Parts: sequence; structure tokens; C-alpha cells
Amino acid sequence: MRNKKKPDESLGSKVVRGGIWVFSLRILEKGLGFVRLIILARLLSPDDFGLFGIALLTISTLETFSQTGFQTALIQKKGNITDYLDTAWTVSVIRSALIFAVMFFSAPYVAFFFNTPEASPVIRVIGASILLRGLTNIKVVYFQKDLEFNKQFLYKLSISAVDFVVVVVSALILENVWALVLGLIAGGIAGLLTSYLIDPYRPAFRLNMEKARELFHFGKWVFGSSMLVFLVTQGDDALVGKFLGITALGFYQMAYKISNLPTTEIAHVISQVTFPAYAKMQENIKRLKESYLKVLQLTSFLSFMAAFLIFILSEDFTLLILGDKWSPVVPAIKILAFAGLLRAIASTTGPVFQALGLPEIGTKWQAVRFIVMLVFIYPLTVRFGIPGTSFVVLASIFISALGFSFEAIRLTKCRIKEFMKVVFFPFLCGLVMIFALYLLKNLFEVNNILDLFKFSVFGIAVFIIMAYVFDKLFNYKMFFLIQNSINAIRGIRS
Repeated sequence: MRNKKKPDESLGSKVVRGGIWVFSLRILEKGLGFVRLIILARLLSPDDFGLFGIALLTISTLETFSQTGFQTALIQKKGNITDYLDTAWTVSVIRSALIFAVMFFSAPYVAFFFNTPEASPVIRVIGASILLRGLTNIKVVYFQKDLEFNKQFLYKLSISAVDFVVVVVSALILENVWALVLGLIAGGIAGLLTSYLIDPYRPAFRLNMEKARELFHFGKWVFGSSMLVFLVTQGDDALVGKFLGITALGFYQMAYKISNLPTTEIAHVISQVTFPAYAKMQENIKRLKESYLKVLQLTSFLSFMAAFLIFILSEDFTLLILGDKWSPVVPAIKILAFAGLLRAIASTTGPVFQALGLPEIGTKWQAVRFIVMLVFIYPLTVRFGIPGTSFVVLASIFISALGFSFEAIRLTKCRIKEFMKVVFFPFLCGLVMIFALYLLKNLFEVNNILDLFKFSVFGIAVFIIMAYVFDKLFNYKMFFLIQNSINAIRGIRS
């Protein structure tokens, strides 16, 4: 019996250990990112963020529409993938060079489209970051495939740390958009160098068309899904920038970052760990279902708490942390907080589809989301401004999240009752937290950052207490799941 359980225990330990590394990385990354955001919000103008947003939008467009999906295919693929690495790296280099060339020559036309001529040089310089990413050591794919997230930690942290130092120093000196540009380039150089320092593998420029076609067979669905994800996540930026102007785009992007920061990071951490883990469970549906429900429960618990807290304290946070000039973002933050919540829940399903070799399911529901946005985003944006854009984003995510969840329930043979149980209780905890904070705000004002911190702690405490009550009364098992994770961590350390 021990021999049969050993592989499972080993995988479980790897998943927990991987989760610790990824979570630690994201805490450090986003801690730096949060401090960076506050500093830049004080030093730079909404126009600077809008300019940088146009350049990033250009990169995202070209990257998405040339997506190969090779890295995802390599992670999902069973067996030894060493023979595929050179081909994947060669395609990456060629692709990045083509993207850079297109960005360089198309920059004036993009600037003309947004009626922002000063964006042209920014777009051209930022294109260098694509070249740096394309030359990165392809062996970094093993960090995720083999759950070696300690190496991923060093690789990613080097990028964030260098970006933080360079962008903050540059912002203090330049006080304009070029601080953001220099930070991005410096982070890209750090990532490139670190990828080769961590792993001794040296890729060669070698293209095997048969292996490329094999990877693309799986990757084409990743490409389709990525293209649709881009259209629904970047299309709103493009529309706001085009019809409402660069200042409105700066406001909208700031609202999106603040409202989605916690829930996006929760989703990012969990998906990085669960995809390679699920890929190893793809032939055991019962085990996959149990793991999926645990992941959904943990994601829902954290995401409802974060989203509801952002909703009720968004105005206080904006005025105290960012300053009065950012007050127009508050209505959008309130709406997008719930969009981030739904995205986090929906993101638990993607690794299931990919692990089972069914990425086309994700593509299908992203297409549904795109259609909803296509129909409603223009009239509501023009009529109501960035709150109208935010509402369409929320509605489109709600519809697609229902589809994603239904498909995951079907594939894992999960009962709807089981699914609803792990989502409904944190929803109730969130409602109680909002009501408690609303009463507290009527009694006391939030006058400074310390008050904001106290209110946040109070809200989190109310949420956890309610979760404990549901744990005892209705066998919610949230604290049982947390305790198991802690025990697993102790087992790894011992």
C-alpha cells in the first residue's frame, strides 16, 4: 500500500511546496509593485500612464496575434521534451524579431490612431523588451513543468526587483513616462541574464518542422484562446484610449490595476501550480475533481474577501493613497472589483481544460465573452465613460464564468451542490463584512492611512469569523483545508 501512495504523496508535497514558492514570489512581486504604483501615482500624471498603456497595448496586440502556445504545449506534454526545446526556442527568437520590426515601423501609425504623436518613440524603444524575452533560456519552462518553483522564484524576482529600482530612481529624476520604459527594459535584461545563470542549458538555433507542427497542434487552441482573451482584456483599453482620450485611459488602467490586483494574483498563483499538477492527474478524474474543488474553495475564500474589501474601501484608498487627482477612478474600481472576483473563480477551470488536453473549451467561452463585449462596449463607453466600460467587462466575465464553471463541473463529474457549497459560503461572509464595515464607516471616519489599515483589518477579521461560524454550523471545511495545507508545509520542512 505504501508504494502505491508514495507517488501521490510526492506530487502533493511538490504542489504544496510549489504553491509556497509561487505565493511568496507574488507577495514580493506585488508588494514591490504596490509600492511602485503609489510612488509613480504621486510622481507621474495620468497622461504618462496612458502613454505607457498605448505602448503596452501595441506589444500585447502583436504578441497575442503571433502566439504559438509552445510553452503550454511543452508543460502539458508527457514524457521527455528535451528534443523539442531548440525548436521552441528558435521559433521564439524568430517571432520576437518579427514583432520588434513590426513595432518599430508601425509606431507612427499607432500614435496617429490614438492621436498621440508622443507615443511613437515610446513604442519603438519598448519593442526591445520583446527581443529580450524571445532570447530567454527556453529551459525556464521546466520550472513550471517539474514544479521547480524555487528556480521560478529567483528568475521572476530578478525581473521585478530590477524593474522596481530602475523605475523609481528614473521617476524621481525624469518625472515622465520614460521612467516606466527604462524600468521595463532593465527588468527584461535582468530576466534574460538570470535565465542562463540559473540553468546551464544552452539552446541552439535549430528548427525541426515536424516537432514544431506537433507542438502547434496543441498550441493552436492556446493561440485561439489567447487571441480572444486579448480582445476582451485589451479591447476595452483600446476603445477608452481612442474615444475618451489618453487621460481617461490612464484613469481606467489605474482602476483596473487596483481593483484586480489581489484577485488576479490569487488566480495567477493557483493556475501556475495547478496546471502542471493537474496534467499529472489527467487519467484519474476522481482525484482531479477532489483537487479542483479544493482549489476552487481556497480561491473563492481569498477572492471574495479581497473583492468585497476593495469595493467598500475603494474611495478611502484612492483619496488617501493615490491622491485627489485620481478620484475619477472610484466608480470603475467598485465595478471592476467584482469582475476580478469572477475572473479568479473562472481561472480555476483553465488548468483543468488544459490538463485534459481540451484547451478548445476555454477558447469557446472566451468567444462568447468577446461577443458580449463587442455588442455593448462601444455604446456604454460613449454614453457613461469608464464606468460604462467597466460594467460591460463585468457582464462579459459573468456570462463566460458561468460557462467555464459548467464545463469544469461536467468534466470532473462534480455535483452542482458541491460546487455551490464552496462558492456560496464566502459570498455570505463577504456580505456580512460589507455590512459591518458600512456600519463602522457611519460611526467613524477614515482620516489617514492608519485608519484605513484598521478598517481593513476589521473587515478581514469579520470575514474570517463568519467563515469559522459556517465551518462549525454547516461543515464548510475551510479551516480543515487550511490545516491540511499547514501540515503539508510542516511535513516538507521536516
